[in-house]
Amino acid sequence: MTNRKRNQLTDWQKTAVRELRAIAAVLPNDFELLGRPRLAGTGLLQARIRLRTDDLTRVPRGLPLLQREEFLLWIGPNWLLPPFVEVDHDRFLCYPHVLLGRQLCIYLDPAREWNPQRGFASAIDRLYEWLADAAAARFDPDAALFHAVGGVLHRTPGTPTIVIRESGKPRKVQPAFLTVRSERRQDLHYGRSHPGEHQTVVFQVADPLPLGAGTRLHHLLALLDTTMTPKAFGTPTSLPQATAFLTALAAAACRNPAGAPQTFILAIPHPAGGPPHLLAGRVPARTTDELRRRVRSRRDPVINVNVQTLDSQTPVEWYAVSDERESVTTRRDTSRPTNAYLGKTIQIWGCGGLGSWIAEFIARAGAKHLVLCDPGTVTGGLLVRQDFTENDIGETKPEALRQRLAAIREDITVEAHTTFIPDNLTTLQTDTDLIIDATISRAIGQLLDELAPAPDRPLLAQVATDAGTSTLGLLTVSAPTNPSGPNNIDQQTGKIVTADGGLEPFHTFWKDVSAQDELIPTRGCSVPTFHGSAADIAAVAASLTSMLGTHLACTEPISGTHLIGLPHSPAGPFRHFIPAV
Repeated sequence: MTNRKRNQLTDWQKTAVRELRAIAAVLPNDFELLGRPRLAGTGLLQARIRLRTDDLTRVPRGLPLLQREEFLLWIGPNWLLPPFVEVDHDRFLCYPHVLLGRQLCIYLDPAREWNPQRGFASAIDRLYEWLADAAAARFDPDAALFHAVGGVLHRTPGTPTIVIRESGKPRKVQPAFLTVRSERRQDLHYGRSHPGEHQTVVFQVADPLPLGAGTRLHHLLALLDTTMTPKAFGTPTSLPQATAFLTALAAAACRNPAGAPQTFILAIPHPAGGPPHLLAGRVPARTTDELRRRVRSRRDPVINVNVQTLDSQTPVEWYAVSDERESVTTRRDTSRPTNAYLGKTIQIWGCGGLGSWIAEFIARAGAKHLVLCDPGTVTGGLLVRQDFTENDIGETKPEALRQRLAAIREDITVEAHTTFIPDNLTTLQTDTDLIIDATISRAIGQLLDELAPAPDRPLLAQVATDAGTSTLGLLTVSAPTNPSGPNNIDQQTGKIVTADGGLEPFHTFWKDVSAQDELIPTRGCSVPTFHGSAADIAAVAASLTSMLGTHLACTEPISGTHLIGLPHSPAGPFRHFIPAV
């Protein structure tokens, strides 16, 4: 019974075959279904098709298409799996979005591009569009993921991730070191080793590996010595290099203890040029110990390991690589207002409802140096709306926040001051790009007004949210050329806002807090707090952080006040700017 079901088509596969036959009947000169589709042992249905492609525009560096092309179309058991397309020849080897020389990556982003509601026939349209783009060389080879190693991700389940942030030097062979951070993470670095670190080797491969890197050591070594003619990207430069790689691997192994597997990094040139693609792997301890034995028993001072004498079944395990080199990484927020915080020194006075979230957003945006000030201590009730955790209870707010930000980014400097303002304010002010007051303290606001007339002072800002809902936001900004501080600007803005009936929801910012807006979170608490959830206040903080980023990036100094309302605020979705008078 089970075998009979295994050999039967699913409803989806039956529908797909009907649609393919319908296309062939309607367009016999353009599309052919060759033979009867057959089920593979994996449950996938294979259909051989032929498309007329002589009407597609061709360019010299485009995909070399014949007048008619045959393809293998693979259909999954249900519509959740998009179909994929292969060829059974090597004419498309080394072209962008051709995986391992045979599989056409017709869906670059299946989650968005595969729409089963359009029917299976849409896959044929997608294939034709892909061929048109490929023949006209409209694909960007530089953006083809993992194109240097056949377009596929190499990772063995259970292996850790190697974080690589340094580029190293352009050498054929370069020693490097791995620091174990956890069971799931290791960091690669160059320079001097430290006790307990594993020495690895970075080996510069001469040419791309369009057929991948294999899963066994013998296969990898054969691929290193196989010259693939990159038709689309120039002439090959390969020389036999398997022995050189194995020699470098053995030399590194001798610097690690017996019984340890040996890792390696392959720097593989990308077909389109630019920084090499990095692939990390390891060979098992048994093979590594054999390499050590051969090196130590050699008579010739030159290390030379015979490839043919190694066990042909030796596996290669591949690590995931988190490649974070600046040369290959583009920040996702590059075009957003928060990019203005990149590399900046910023002081945040007040690490509560708004300040704690703003600090995290700015840290993630790439600030170089943060100065956090707050005399408060974390209590359990604050976790409802402030950016802290259970483990922070009893810790001072700035120190708890410092630890959190250090866990987000290791390349940021964070100072924690358990005072309202830093003790060395005068010194810090000259090296600071921005001061954010999130204290809602009148005294602190007046202090900022005193700092405002100073020459070469940083951008000054105040942030606040309403006490009743924490869904309204207020951001006041004083540009370095403005002699009025944000507190003074805020008072002038208050007169304008309270005189405008259309801005009534925002009048609350310039009125004393009413008893109904105050919240006594625990019995006996002498200091009232305010309403609002983490979702409310984090959304307000995020909006104000982005708006403030536009001022930090602006070449023309602009001072004034932003009023915002979240969609569910008393004002509804709202944004309004009042320039400073």
